[in-house]
Amino acid sequence: MNQGKKLLAVMLAAMFAAGTVVGCGSTGAKATQADQTTVKEETSKAEETAKAEETTAAKAEKEDLYVFIAASLKNTMEKVKETYEKDHPNVNIIYNADSSGTLQTQIEEGAQCDIFFSAATKQMDALKEGGFVVDGSITNLLENKIVLIKPTGGKTEVTGFDNITKASSLALAGEDVPVGQYARKLFTNLGNLDQVMKMEINEGANVTAVLTAVAEGSNEVGVVYATDAASMADKVEIIAEADKSMIDPAVYPVGLIIDKEASEGQAKAAAEFKEYLVSDEGVMKLFTDAGFAISSK
Repeated sequence: MNQGKKLLAVMLAAMFAAGTVVGCGSTGAKATQADQTTVKEETSKAEETAKAEETTAAKAEKEDLYVFIAASLKNTMEKVKETYEKDHPNVNIIYNADSSGTLQTQIEEGAQCDIFFSAATKQMDALKEGGFVVDGSITNLLENKIVLIKPTGGKTEVTGFDNITKASSLALAGEDVPVGQYARKLFTNLGNLDQVMKMEINEGANVTAVLTAVAEGSNEVGVVYATDAASMADKVEIIAEADKSMIDPAVYPVGLIIDKEASEGQAKAAAEFKEYLVSDEGVMKLFTDAGFAISSK
């Protein structure tokens, strides 16, 4: 009887020991799995953090270029920007498009600008004389023609610049706007400036405003650049084109502006983009396709 009890006790002890071993083994396995899960989570978080830091660093390394462009250049320069930024992901081009006179004033008043692309030499020359332009950086790049337009299908007795006063109204850029200056010089050369200035005139802040006024039918005729008329060929028609016997073509100079706020990287990026503008064959094609001529001056 005692031996039976002893045997039973031994068997129970053995079973208990075996259960303990199995239990410990199960706990150890669970602990190992938990550790592995924790390591994976920490690794994933570390990778995400690294990627975020890389993205932040990449953004921080991007160079912002402030490029002031004449309003008549906007459509073509947007295409240039798209191509250039694709090939130079570290550069972010920021355009300010308006009349060259307005842009000149903004630069003189301290607006941050790295490159100025004007629709006339007058504004660029004034900035050069004022000490705002990097020495030796000006390139006379493009030429444009002055044209007289009317709304598509619009009726008018006007056949050219010489009898423009037959129109009931005229859209004309202001005196501080290059296309407005060219137009006034043209009328002076034709001897009819005084009569023209007595007309009902809708004065535009830039060439785009003049183009829009005619396209919408707000004015019977208007004076713009050939490239602007081409950009809205479905809405405006060219009545006449000013040839060289009337006035010289509009010359578009581009130059580097002294940007005291620019970093060394920005200054380098600005010089590279300006060189791209004046030398890249693809850019030249974009300009000529838009109706510009490459300047010989």
